[in-house]
Amino acid sequence: MASNSPWLAPLRPLGRIGQQLLDRALCVVGAVSLSQAPEFFQQYFQRLGGNLDEARLVLARYEAVARESGISLAQLVETTRAQSSAPVAKLGALIVEAQDRVETLAMAEQALRLASVWTRPFVFLAQHDAGITRGTWAVFKPAVPVTIEGAIYAGVGMGLALLVYQLGVVWPCRALGRSLRKPAAGTAGEGAAR
Repeated sequence: MASNSPWLAPLRPLGRIGQQLLDRALCVVGAVSLSQAPEFFQQYFQRLGGNLDEARLVLARYEAVARESGISLAQLVETTRAQSSAPVAKLGALIVEAQDRVETLAMAEQALRLASVWTRPFVFLAQHDAGITRGTWAVFKPAVPVTIEGAIYAGVGMGLALLVYQLGVVWPCRALGRSLRKPAAGTAGEGAAR
């Protein structure tokens, strides 16, 4: 292996330059990618609010029907479920679904609103609505982060990109290089002993 090292010597500086360029490029990719998280959360939050407003509007219509009929919403549900006509009976299930939807979206909206910069990704993952998430992603518009939150996410993204690069590329390559050099050193030692 020692005889091959003169051939590799001119390439070592190129390898170091390539490694430096790659880790800088990964830093930029990580920073730009993760810095978009606050913007995605903001756009998701807007869609969530719109869905919540719509769900409340639907529920308010059912409540108005109940009020006009002089009964509570729970009584309206029971009355519609007790009907022999299948379409009318299904209306009770729709009212219950509307109540559940309002409750679920309101809890998710409050949890996201109260979440800190550090907990927001975890709250989002725990509380997100798949349909709203898909809708947000379909029309997502990236933005240049000019907030402290954007800078924090960019820094975390840079750190994660470097960590993945170090653990996934640099350390395995160094370990492979060490393992390739050890047998060569052992072979040279054996030749000298003979």
